[in-house]
Amino acid sequence: MAYDEKLAQRVRRALKDEAVTEKKMFGGICFLLNGAMLCGVTRDTLMLRVGPDAYATLLHEPGAREMDFTGKPMKGMLYVAPDAVADARSLSRWIARAVAFVGTLPSK
Repeated sequence: MAYDEKLAQRVRRALKDEAVTEKKMFGGICFLLNGAMLCGVTRDTLMLRVGPDAYATLLHEPGAREMDFTGKPMKGMLYVAPDAVADARSLSRWIARAVAFVGTLPSK
């Protein structure tokens, strides 16, 4: 399954100050922080790991929806529509939310 390389490049730029690694998974590309999944791109959509506490609130943000990759919603994970991350500022804002959560997790 292909993914939007332009969006992936924008994510890389937004994460330039973070020590992330990349791994192909979920039919796209994922970015890992300290070995834990942080965010990724599948098709033309951003996916984020925001954690269970922020999940319910962020799910109501424009462009956000449940990550249902397996057909079942994955708590703490969101898809964010392309139009909700169309500019650098909005993309960075969403990614910062994922960094805020994943940065609290122990290193793997």
